[in-house]
Amino acid sequence: AALKSLTNFMPPHPCFLLLAFLVLGCRDAFRSRRPNSNPNPHKALPGCTEYLTIENMSSSGAKKVYEQDGEEAREIAKYLPYFPFKGIPRFYDIGGFLAEPKVFQQIVDIFASRYAEIGIDSVAGLDARGFILGPPIALALNKPFIMMRKKGKMPNSIQSEKYETEYGSREGMTVQRDKIKPKDRVLVIDDLVATGGTLSSAIQLVHMLGGEVVECACVVELKMFIDPPEDSGLPSRTNLFKQLGIDHVPVWGLVSEDVLTVEAELHKDYVDDGEEH
Repeated sequence: AALKSLTNFMPPHPCFLLLAFLVLGCRDAFRSRRPNSNPNPHKALPGCTEYLTIENMSSSGAKKVYEQDGEEAREIAKYLPYFPFKGIPRFYDIGGFLAEPKVFQQIVDIFASRYAEIGIDSVAGLDARGFILGPPIALALNKPFIMMRKKGKMPNSIQSEKYETEYGSREGMTVQRDKIKPKDRVLVIDDLVATGGTLSSAIQLVHMLGGEVVECACVVELKMFIDPPEDSGLPSRTNLFKQLGIDHVPVWGLVSEDVLTVEAELHKDYVDDGEEH
């Protein structure tokens, strides 16, 4: 339209037409490079006004969603050996894949791919292994990283209530007050979820500051604790989340105990002395 209006006043000389095309082309290129002014931080799918969520991203086709215990997860499971520790017969050690840069990078890429399209504001990692996994994932997503630490480790912090884990009762987790703002969408990262006690503490902290937990994501999810039979003697993560009113928060693990079959090669003098350290 702009080109047509110009030619009404000037002769359509070939050089002029070429110049007009160049000017209009530069204008469009400049517009395409301007920052997106859409205030909504969530990424819209092509041809849609709906924004991507955990619930619908698997059908969006926007990014590959890695299923639990899928092909990639089974390969990663080879680097997650188990051994007896702290009285637990099968303690899973993420040190296995941390010693393999390619595998570690693959895990970071998987998490970054899963959450690249859902509009998170920050990544929160749980003390202590969440501090290993969270920062590279946050960097890959270009988002701030937030530490959630044990009591007495950070100034200007708030504390959640005490929580229970497979190891016993623990003091509440803490987070600095200015790290999470009202309506912030937070991704919570840890290495492993079992009873859900530690994650419940993290969710509580985010809610106390007015934020929203988009998902709790872990490398390993022990499914035996999701909803065990009453006569099993195992705590139920489902019941815990319902009691706390947080059962709407999704939890995802890349690998489950179903494919974690590698037993660690222990030294002949190995002693389970976890409680001493």
